[in-house]
Amino acid sequence: MIGTRKDLLGLEDLAPEEIVSILDTARTFREVLDRPIPKVPSLRGLTAANLFFEASTRTRLSFELAEKRLSADTVNFQTSGSSVSKGESLKDTARNIEAMGIHLVVIRHQSSGAPHYLARNLDAGVINAGDGTHEHPTQGLLDIFTIRERRGKVAGLRVAIIGDIAHSRVARSNIWGLTKLGASVTIAGPSTMMPMEVERFGIKVAKSVEEAIEGADVVNILRIQLERQRSTLYSSLREYARVYGITSARLKGAKPDVTVMHPGPMNRGVEIAQDVADGEHSVILEQVTNGVAVRMAVLYLLAGHKAPDESAAEHPMPKETKKAHGEPSLHPRR
Repeated sequence: MIGTRKDLLGLEDLAPEEIVSILDTARTFREVLDRPIPKVPSLRGLTAANLFFEASTRTRLSFELAEKRLSADTVNFQTSGSSVSKGESLKDTARNIEAMGIHLVVIRHQSSGAPHYLARNLDAGVINAGDGTHEHPTQGLLDIFTIRERRGKVAGLRVAIIGDIAHSRVARSNIWGLTKLGASVTIAGPSTMMPMEVERFGIKVAKSVEEAIEGADVVNILRIQLERQRSTLYSSLREYARVYGITSARLKGAKPDVTVMHPGPMNRGVEIAQDVADGEHSVILEQVTNGVAVRMAVLYLLAGHKAPDESAAEHPMPKETKKAHGEPSLHPRR
């Protein structure tokens, strides 16, 4: 379990050992994904509802695939054509869905705090798939998992996060998670895209991209969150690319074996150059693959199971949760 939690709402509130528990569990599920038949019966009998009130490709498909890989039943909700478009409240919508026998709710919402609101009003476990400009915990976890798999550790690494920090929920989850595990984080971007409370994060704010990248082990690149900005915060995309875009020339200031990341979607030629996105240092597609394993781990742990044993082969689950004939426990913790 992730402590005694029924919900995953953000990384700010997680203890380092809880984060490590998720990463260790994700490693087991990452091995599952490499099998000829990448599916286990760990959550058979449970139902997960994906409530996406914002557009999504990677996160929505990743959660749906993770649920199917764990043998959970899955239902997908979209606002178009739903009762929400008729004026029904978020709480009423979610409680009606829960009444149908839902055990886990995955929610992405444009309002910061929406997952927290649901968690207080539902018995089902709630997973934050991105809320406003607050957090995107599973993206932060998959980024950290990718770093640990590629670099072999997190503690002591120098990580640069470049871009629109103020409007990025990904940045916040990365900062909380990385600093809790001992990484040194430096951010850079336009002053108009820096959060006012940046000092409380305990990180370094660089005056330029070059300063942030200097000696970095990892460079995580963020796009401009135009959909969350209430006004234009930079003169033009061309000017942004010139000053803040990550190019091969700029990347030379980092470690020779630097790891380049991007949560997607990418705006090639704006925040990241074409050759950097597709270059030898890029792990962008690895992040996508790892995202399925991380979300499998989160779903599995929140359903009430303990982390699987490293020796687990056929069914990655603890022996004590298996029935006599080898099937997993079907009931989540309540």
